[in-house]
Amino acid sequence: MSDHTSAPELWSTIDTLTQWVDTTRPVEGREGLLLRILKLTEEVGEVSEAVIGATGQNPRKGVTHTWDDVEAELCDVVITALVALRTLTPEAREVFGGHLGRVLERSVGRHSERPSWRETRE
Repeated sequence: MSDHTSAPELWSTIDTLTQWVDTTRPVEGREGLLLRILKLTEEVGEVSEAVIGATGQNPRKGVTHTWDDVEAELCDVVITALVALRTLTPEAREVFGGHLGRVLERSVGRHSERPSWRETRE
């Protein structure tokens, strides 16, 4: 079984998922693109539902989820976001890597001992 979390395998998997979604989507063009981006809202809602369920915050339902469910829903958010980004641009890997680098830079600064994302993917 391959490790789908390494950078090359991750993006290959995202490309495969994007192609699969492209062949099964009922709506094309700009509207299809917007709907794909809106799918993120649905996935984030499922994270919220899982957190509420894991903490038992709905007294009518009680505990309905586990923290493993929350992790899985967070992963779905990440996958959906990467597929949406890949739909917007064939250079999704470069766009994401550049943005991640900028966020790292402004968050922990230039003098961090952590390697850049670009260094770790090679």
